Amino acid sequence: MSESILETPALQPLDEHNRELVGNVHPTPWTNPTATGRYNLVVIGAGTAGLVAAVIAAGMGGKVALIERELMGGDCLNVGCVPSKALISSARAAAAVANAGEFGVRVPEGTTVDFPAVMERLRRLRAKISSNDSATRFSELGVEVFLGSGRFTGRDTVEVAGQTLRFARACIATGARAAALPIPGLEEAGYLTNETLFSLTELPARLAILGGGPIGCEMAQAFARFGSRVSVIERADHVLAREDIDAAAIVQAALERDGVELVLGAGLKSVHQGPNGKVMTFTDEGGTERTLEVDELLVGVGRAPNVNGLGLEAAGVKFDERTGVEVDDHLRTANPNIYAAGDICSAYKFTHTADAAAGIVVRNALFFGRARASALTIPWSTYTSPEIAHVGLYPEQAQERGIEIDTYQVELADVDRAILEGQDEGFVKVHTKRGTGEIIGATIVADHAGEMISELSLAMTSGAGLAGIAGTIHPYPTQAEALKRAANQYQKTRLTPRLKQLFTRILAWRR
Repeated sequence: MSESILETPALQPLDEHNRELVGNVHPTPWTNPTATGRYNLVVIGAGTAGLVAAVIAAGMGGKVALIERELMGGDCLNVGCVPSKALISSARAAAAVANAGEFGVRVPEGTTVDFPAVMERLRRLRAKISSNDSATRFSELGVEVFLGSGRFTGRDTVEVAGQTLRFARACIATGARAAALPIPGLEEAGYLTNETLFSLTELPARLAILGGGPIGCEMAQAFARFGSRVSVIERADHVLAREDIDAAAIVQAALERDGVELVLGAGLKSVHQGPNGKVMTFTDEGGTERTLEVDELLVGVGRAPNVNGLGLEAAGVKFDERTGVEVDDHLRTANPNIYAAGDICSAYKFTHTADAAAGIVVRNALFFGRARASALTIPWSTYTSPEIAHVGLYPEQAQERGIEIDTYQVELADVDRAILEGQDEGFVKVHTKRGTGEIIGATIVADHAGEMISELSLAMTSGAGLAGIAGTIHPYPTQAEALKRAANQYQKTRLTPRLKQLFTRILAWRR
């Protein structure tokens, strides 16, 4: 047995909740197991992909080693999905109080957000969830957990904390990190990323966010609702540039209503630390040079794969420092005994995609499977208010592939539950292969779009299509009734004039 030589990763503030978190996902001291024999699977990286691959393989009777140099749980638990959604839930509560008058609820004037309490709640809930990803739990599940920096020393060996582990198969699941941007003065002035944002204990009075993608929009709206003066600097002419343009327009209007200043078509030129804050110099949409002084700057663009220091060359694994580890459709690297999963190799950097990819790795690496990543149907959601959720192809992508489509759209303004909840801004838009109910893509804009999209994903993967949804009873009143209405639109197209004429004759005969 060998003791982990890494120091406890720094978390701020080091209160009881963060101590509980570290005690679960990087306990100190921790005694590494003694490596013996050959492992069926060695996994480097204990984020979502690594944890899932390790626990599935061990559960099936494999001898499995899991290596983590920092915090088990990876980005999702520590600096991603979990803390960001805790923050967003508090922001939604703040918005509900602020808008309570619309529902006939009178709130006393002077109601404020206690930001330190918001962040304390975040740390407390994150620590509670961390037990699911703890070193102790995975050890009890039959996974040999090694804390330390793992690196390949050959095509079938990994070194960690002074020990050499031999493997039949390995999985690289080291994820990605916030990328450094080549903006003059940015490093010297200092900035926040998702890796440091959730360590804040005081609300920034003035916050600038570089990037109007999902992270930028979610955090802009949340901090504006807390009371920060938020500016989003985005080089495109609208936010969420990769989403359905109608959906993005609704979210953009919502951000502006919440007080977010949107600087679109902008190019950030430099940053420097002034006497009263960070000063950003940028050109706006018209090419005019402007400056903006803020207390904090959040960089919400750019991710870099964690490929350095892994000894990938020694293992015969091809990689690119910008795009990550190269894999085929079976998630196999250039070394046929080494696979990769998650953000280290995927263009879809979502927790649920990493989870699914881990299952592919175990099937293909250990059980002679031929599962393909390209066969996955991957939904995603941006957790603004309202949310945007999407699955499958956008119309432009369908056109590029030569697929003709029909589109069925239902406005939430026509859905009773959405009206009653005061959440009637948004829509359901479903694209099907021309003349059929086969769903090839869909976008939902609604307060619970992330919950609603799964029904469409299931209809796609099961082959049920819109006909299956039309034949499914939906409880009334719910926002999901919009899905049923879109399906009913499709059903009406099946009643061709000729078929209607036939039905008319039959019914006339039966009178």
